[in-house]
Amino acid sequence: MDASFDIVSKIDRQEVDNALNQAAKEIGHRFDFRGVGASIAWSGDQAVEIRANSEERAAAVLDVFKEKLVKRGISMKVLDPGEPRLSGKEYRLAVALKEGIAQDQAKKISKLIRDEGPKGVKAQVQGDELRVSSKKKDDLQAVIALVKGQDLDVALQFVNFR
Repeated sequence: MDASFDIVSKIDRQEVDNALNQAAKEIGHRFDFRGVGASIAWSGDQAVEIRANSEERAAAVLDVFKEKLVKRGISMKVLDPGEPRLSGKEYRLAVALKEGIAQDQAKKISKLIRDEGPKGVKAQVQGDELRVSSKKKDDLQAVIALVKGQDLDVALQFVNFR
């Protein structure tokens, strides 16, 4: 019987929501954000919109949001901030949240496991995640360590270990 686990890239929506609310509260209270029209809010399911009266203030709001995400254990790799753009009198900064492993990333990870992982470990791409299986649980632990040691530009979690 093979042991297996899945490599996924999922966002804990509740934690992101908490971080967003904390950031919004801090922006509302901080002296340096008074009167600059600074705000942060959800815009759709997978994006956050930041508004402010200058590019610098919009970037400062993004920094506050990042700080709150880090405190909640969410990787910065899930953020995909656009460029601040002028809309009327205010700057808007759209920040997309990336979830799922893109096909090219998934292929890169499975090639890494094939080339550098223990013998007899199989990795197969299943949609936007990877299933890794092996006869030995120790080999799976080695694969997790190998993948964690790589500098991939996607936030990964290891789930369904069985």
